[in-house]
Amino acid sequence: MSAFLTLLIAPTVLAQDAGFVELFNGTDLTGWHQRNGTATYRVEGDAIVGKTNEGSPNSFLCTDKSYGDFELTFDVKVDSRLNSGVQIRSQSQGDKPEGRVNGPQVEISLDKMAGYIYGEAAGGWMTPDADRKPHDTFQDGQWNSYRIVAKGPLIQTWINGTPISDLTHEERYRSHPKGFIGLQVHGIGAGQGPYEVRWRNLRIREI
Repeated sequence: MSAFLTLLIAPTVLAQDAGFVELFNGTDLTGWHQRNGTATYRVEGDAIVGKTNEGSPNSFLCTDKSYGDFELTFDVKVDSRLNSGVQIRSQSQGDKPEGRVNGPQVEISLDKMAGYIYGEAAGGWMTPDADRKPHDTFQDGQWNSYRIVAKGPLIQTWINGTPISDLTHEERYRSHPKGFIGLQVHGIGAGQGPYEVRWRNLRIREI
């Protein structure tokens, strides 16, 4: 807990801190490629916009580079009928673009579970049931600011400056010590959507 408190009092204007780099160049999707699904991704203004495709499974726009220990910040806004997430330290089955994306995912949703950690195709919820306290930190129809710190088996998350998850998961760290960052567009069923999710100010600092 002491490490969590130390990080909590760190400066919030992280983009000005040494070592942060932009993951999105603001112009095109250079440095990213899509894995799984048929959702679409486009650049609109200063944001990456993911749009659902009816009947598609989960889709992921993934960094070409892999990351191990890092601090990641971004803003996100999602349609109220859609849930999403950001993959961290994730892998593709068989290390192929068409291979099933798997690994830790930080939840983006309006079901009061935003910011907790899910194992996408990797065992389900990583944040224990007892620790997933419903909350209203994620705001509908607004940009929400996320901060994620991954260091060793520890994954910590904040939304809009509020600490959400402080998780140590040795098993998932052994299986996924590093990997790509992925922007998820969740699959939807027939007759649903289209829905969109938007990300901006994607910045990372390796630690």
